[in-house]
Amino acid sequence: MSSTKGAGGMDRSLGRHAGGGSGGGSGAGGSAGSKAGNSASAPQPDGILSVTPDSPADSEWRARRGPLDVEVGGPWCEEDAAGLQPNDLYGKFTWKIENFSEISKRELRSNVFEVGSYKWYILVYPQGCDVCNHLSLFLCVADYDKLLPGWSHFAQFTIAVVNKDPKKSKYSDTLHRFCKKEHDWGWKKFMELSKVLDGFTVADTLVIKAQVQVIHEKPARPFLCLEPQYRRELVRVYLTNVEGICRRFLEEKREGLAKMREDKVKWEGMRQFLMSTGGKAQAQLAMEKADVLLKGIVKRFFNEKEVTSTLVMDALYCGCRALDIGTMTAAEASKTFKTGRTVWLSVTQNKSAMSGDLLAALERASSSSLFDLDEDSAEGTEDFGADVVERDERRLAELGRRTIEMYVLSHLFVNRVEVSFMEHESLKRQEALIAEEEESERVAAELEGAKKSKKARQKLRKKEKKDEEEAAAAAIVA
Repeated sequence: MSSTKGAGGMDRSLGRHAGGGSGGGSGAGGSAGSKAGNSASAPQPDGILSVTPDSPADSEWRARRGPLDVEVGGPWCEEDAAGLQPNDLYGKFTWKIENFSEISKRELRSNVFEVGSYKWYILVYPQGCDVCNHLSLFLCVADYDKLLPGWSHFAQFTIAVVNKDPKKSKYSDTLHRFCKKEHDWGWKKFMELSKVLDGFTVADTLVIKAQVQVIHEKPARPFLCLEPQYRRELVRVYLTNVEGICRRFLEEKREGLAKMREDKVKWEGMRQFLMSTGGKAQAQLAMEKADVLLKGIVKRFFNEKEVTSTLVMDALYCGCRALDIGTMTAAEASKTFKTGRTVWLSVTQNKSAMSGDLLAALERASSSSLFDLDEDSAEGTEDFGADVVERDERRLAELGRRTIEMYVLSHLFVNRVEVSFMEHESLKRQEALIAEEEESERVAAELEGAKKSKKARQKLRKKEKKDEEEAAAAAIVA
């Protein structure tokens, strides 16, 4: 029933794609609070709803593979191929409501449509839901009261009210876990009613478009969320937001390493340790189970209330695939990896480890960003061309890989290498204490020996003196 903006909802317009969407007073995250979905009282659908066909540009983009479209196959293939894929869990629809200005009904609902084996419909309040002078829009689960107890549908969706000038069309996105208590979700203040007549109705027909992406999340490892064409549209809007999330993480880890370098004594000790034969061996042996790391990555980065989480997860999934060596050995992987790669992982072997010169990687990660992407961005451009889209997706893919690298590097360093270093330092201190005790005992023994030797000499001198005195006395008597 809330009319406040939820954490997962964001407004955007087609003309503000570059640099990310911004939240507004849209009422995202609100529930309609209606009996929608109860077949016993559900009215007949309004208007005409149809599947939105691909435009020629959509068809072209769908046919081409982008940087985030990883190759089918490899060590992730078996699990990835199980069940419905993002392509199968996506749908886009157009709902036309004719004679809109003549409608007196409080609410209008579309025909039921199916996405991801779930049934949905769109609900619109022409005069607002619990608000005045606004158009309210919601996505609803159909027949929710007939679903099995404990059901939930997790989905990202975009709803748009189309303007005759496409750049003025009103778009909003959100991410929500639908359940019995929250079976409808959307925007109570989608747009002001006064703006509806400003090009949003043509021949008194209101056109609403919806894109729905059902998400099958995997808590154990990064996973693909988005159908490629839908993802490319979201990349236009949220690339800057996703970059901000990953850059903040990278900066957090960088600052931790930089803080350690500020301790000159500790860092010099670390350098000497990593340059020593034993330290190099420890660094090479520093490993972690891949499933531990992958689960931690999902927990760290996937927030089901943040609309950008799906893009982040697609980028991280791509990053994991780029660093996965499959059945190769570490030595074989080091030959195939590009210069500068610091870690590798393998879901097949359930391992992750360092690659290359750890000391150089730590110094680079702590002194700069480990993340020197081309700063040429699409911000401020109106170009939606394929080259721009591919550039942004390549940027996102590289962002995902470097974020995974820093996560694994930081984890292995803190939980393996630094632990080995601290044990090494502890052993050095223990050996120093033992050497100090041995030296003290040696000095004490020398002092005790000298003391005994002095006493023996004194005793000998006394005896010699006594013998001399006795000999002198005997000579006098004689």
